Amino acid sequence: MEEGCSRIRRRVSVCKRNRPSLASTSAIPSAAQLQSRDEQEEEEEMVTRSRRRKTVGVQPVEHNDSEEDMFGDYDSFTENSFLAQVDDLEQKYIQLSEQRKHATDFATEDFCSESIKNKLSVTTVSNFTEYKSDEHTENQTEHEDVPVEPGTDVLYDLPSSQVLYFENLQNSSNDLGDQLTEKGDGSSSFPNTVNEELSHNCIKQQEQNDGSSSKVRSNSDTSRRKSIKDHLKSTMTGNAKAQTPIFSRSKQLKETLLSEEINVAKKTIESSSDDLGPFYSLPSKVRDLYVQFKGIEKLYEWQHTCLTLSSVQERKNLIYSLPTSGGKTLVAEILMLQELLCRRKDVLMILPYVAIVQEKISGLSSFAIELGFFVEEYAGSKGRFPPIKRREKKSLYIATIEKGHSLVNSLIETGRIDSLGLVVVDELHMIGEGSRGAILEMTLAKILYTSNFFVFVSETTQIIGMSATLNNVEDLQQFLQAEYYTSQFRPVELKEYLKINDTIYEVDSKADSGMTFSRLLNYKYSDTLKKMDPDHLVALVTEVIPNYSCLVFCPSKKNCENVAEMICKFLSKEYLKQREKEKCELIKNLRNMSSGNVCPVLKHTIPFGVAYHHSGLTNDERRLLEEAYSTGTLCLFTCTSTLAAGVNLPARRVILRAPYVAKEFLKRNQYKQMIGRAGRAGIDTIGESILILQEKDKQQVLELISRPLENCYSCLVQEFTKGIQTLFLSLIGLKIATNLDDIYHFMNGTFFAVQQKTLLKEKSLWEITVESLGYLTEKGLLQKYTVLSEEELQYNFRITKLGRASFKGTIDLAYCDILYRDLKKGLEGLVLESLLHLIYLTTPYDLVSQCDPDWMIYFRQFSQLSPAEQNVAALLGVSESFIGKKASGQAIRKKVDKDIVNRLYLSFVLYTLLKETNIWSVSEKFNMSRGYIQNLLTGAASFSSCVLHFCEELEEFWVYRALLVELTKKLTYCVKAELIPLMEVTGVLEGRAKQLYNAGYKSLMHLANANPEVLIRTIDHLSRRQAKQIVSSAKMLLHEKAEALQEEVEELLRLPSDLPDVEASSSEKA
Repeated sequence: MEEGCSRIRRRVSVCKRNRPSLASTSAIPSAAQLQSRDEQEEEEEMVTRSRRRKTVGVQPVEHNDSEEDMFGDYDSFTENSFLAQVDDLEQKYIQLSEQRKHATDFATEDFCSESIKNKLSVTTVSNFTEYKSDEHTENQTEHEDVPVEPGTDVLYDLPSSQVLYFENLQNSSNDLGDQLTEKGDGSSSFPNTVNEELSHNCIKQQEQNDGSSSKVRSNSDTSRRKSIKDHLKSTMTGNAKAQTPIFSRSKQLKETLLSEEINVAKKTIESSSDDLGPFYSLPSKVRDLYVQFKGIEKLYEWQHTCLTLSSVQERKNLIYSLPTSGGKTLVAEILMLQELLCRRKDVLMILPYVAIVQEKISGLSSFAIELGFFVEEYAGSKGRFPPIKRREKKSLYIATIEKGHSLVNSLIETGRIDSLGLVVVDELHMIGEGSRGAILEMTLAKILYTSNFFVFVSETTQIIGMSATLNNVEDLQQFLQAEYYTSQFRPVELKEYLKINDTIYEVDSKADSGMTFSRLLNYKYSDTLKKMDPDHLVALVTEVIPNYSCLVFCPSKKNCENVAEMICKFLSKEYLKQREKEKCELIKNLRNMSSGNVCPVLKHTIPFGVAYHHSGLTNDERRLLEEAYSTGTLCLFTCTSTLAAGVNLPARRVILRAPYVAKEFLKRNQYKQMIGRAGRAGIDTIGESILILQEKDKQQVLELISRPLENCYSCLVQEFTKGIQTLFLSLIGLKIATNLDDIYHFMNGTFFAVQQKTLLKEKSLWEITVESLGYLTEKGLLQKYTVLSEEELQYNFRITKLGRASFKGTIDLAYCDILYRDLKKGLEGLVLESLLHLIYLTTPYDLVSQCDPDWMIYFRQFSQLSPAEQNVAALLGVSESFIGKKASGQAIRKKVDKDIVNRLYLSFVLYTLLKETNIWSVSEKFNMSRGYIQNLLTGAASFSSCVLHFCEELEEFWVYRALLVELTKKLTYCVKAELIPLMEVTGVLEGRAKQLYNAGYKSLMHLANANPEVLIRTIDHLSRRQAKQIVSSAKMLLHEKAEALQEEVEELLRLPSDLPDVEASSSEKA
């Protein structure tokens, strides 16, 4: 750097020494001299241009928009050496024109104007702004005496105004540094750039030369010089104010270090070395991020053991099982990051519920932004099929069970299944739960089957399954061809208790009876309290709240609300003083998010720190209450069993109000899930569970706590239309297997095949396969044809148009022909004056059977329909007189399809909701719970998306395509149009979107560039964690959209691979 600076100084001094004096320029040159001079100037100009092309751009570390800082105390530009050169040239040519007026004047003027033009040229290159000016002056001789290397002379083309600006910047920085040094703070340091190494001597020498050359100017030229100076001053001001993009040196170094560590980790994973790198084959930055975002500084011993298993290193499939709260998810996250960052493959994570998908996306978005991958949501109506093919960054798909299946189908269809390196399944035991279990089994079976076609292990898709409640692991191991790891580790000790009357027993497997006496409840009960609380719930909860948290599981939703109110009646007023301000804020936010409405039960219980939690709440209410519980504002939840399988809300004590879920006796798996919420790692030293039971249930409960977990069994054949038939249709549609032998071979690799002898003894697997294919052929979803292969007749199958539409739309095969008939009938008289007809066509069939209309409400709503809406009812065969007779209880002779009547009633609910966008008012109108209406809306949005894909495959339904795109969007968000961009961000629901919009955050760009600290101050009841998650999710979505657009542009500009060769075609013609 010093050597470069000395060269700069020498060059500047030589240029000034060689500048011609006024006396020398007064001599009249000859024509030959002028010609030779022109040639010399042209050569020098070429040299300068080539030098300028090699010049390195200058990147200042700091910039300042203040003009005073740029020009300091200079009142004019006349002292500037650059302007002095211009004045010298100008004066010289004025004198030349007075002494000799001939044709050379034109050439000289052209040269002068060209010189000035070159000095003012500005070019932008890459990320910097380079200021390029022609440094030629008249008669610059002896340039060869002082060689200047263009690569070293980084300030070669910098305008004088910029040189002065950086000089003043250096002076101010030095002054500040001196002051700090005087104060004794030796830690302050300033970046060293080439600009700051300019010498004061250069500037002083320039100023002296400028002063001598400015003395010889005549008054007659003042106006002309003034106009040029004004122009130059204006231009230089613009040049000097132009900002150079600033790049943090430390940030660049961190990114470089991360890239190097990822490369090292990638090589480590590919090799057979036992060296796991800084953090389990991942960059050390990952460890730092876990400390920063989740406060995890060290892994548990079992997590380390699991991650270092040879089966994991060899990419074998793995099932691992631990008690709830044991830290299973962290192991899965580390394995996912290894796949994304080191092996450069996409990852699919399958979770059971939409709420858990959204929670996981919010938690991992920050990691994705820092480490350079995408997180994509596949839940409800969200998700693209097939997913966008990324150029460089890899994607983590977080999906529900149903969307995960559709995603795998689309990857197989487009030949991209090899891009999926890892599939992680949380709650693997759900493979045995009805239709959702059948879908999960199909997904895993397809991944296993397609992986068999790959030669190398590195090309296969690895499967990781985890659960807290697995028993028949051997069956799952055989199905998934997986290794198994288990541990009984729990970060917080859990003690189980049973309560009978006022006696509490501790569960003890060593005791003969299975339990031992622990203590008697010591709580003074009044006669009134005994009648209201015979189970002593108040005594049990007041032992832990408000200092600790508590969960009370109740058999039904109504019981949750009743128990919450009952407990609050007997709590002392001291509870009202605990975190009073936060509770008031919570009620205020509930009111704001619900258009001024608050549930009367919550309004009464929240001041005591108590709330209920069940599916009757809206998503907004649930989100607010969960956040309040996590932060300690609420200390007690009365809840249903769904909380145990949902978001993670641990407590010091868990109380089971009764050994029942609704009217069914508790299962061992459900019991383990519920009591698993007891004990919060890092907060509690112990967790307690208390099961309240009556004497009559004692024997059943003792069996419950001592027996092993229930086995999980395949539901593939049990769920006929959603299971095996859907599987066969997709196998043939995706061309995974198209003949009987291949389909049978596929079936041998399913979970059902492992358990077939247990589940269905009377039929063989071959018989089940033939029977199911026959049913699909009869229904018109498949076509059977024969092919002669090796002198044998082989039965092959192809999918029909209806079959393909059903498969692509993931329509339950029990309803596909009904849907086709309804859509076909709709074309005969589609009513588009309102949305009612389209809403009816997208109301889910599976919810119709659960509907029990209130006939008085039905009749009231029917009578308020417009003529166009009444026309829709008439087309469907539902008359007002029929509804009126049902409402008045009269006998009805005319037979009307009950399913159509019920479906139209649900359509009225959805139609009213879309018009009013207020769940509370619709809930009151139809006397339905808010949660049920929201679930109906979510189901309708998802089914509308399915119907859209169904119609895309059938040409006759082209008219529905554009209509259903807009309807799906309306059903998905059900808000005013301006809030939709905000609600695209994971975790932002309607209430939060309204808050953000009113605060000025009106677009995705606003949220992505928001400061979390400002958000906390601006938005009510928004925690720091939530604010950071919202910003991270918005950034992720913005990057994702930008990447998709960039990919689209590149695809459009890419040369087609099948482009005809013009030369080849012309030669063929010849």
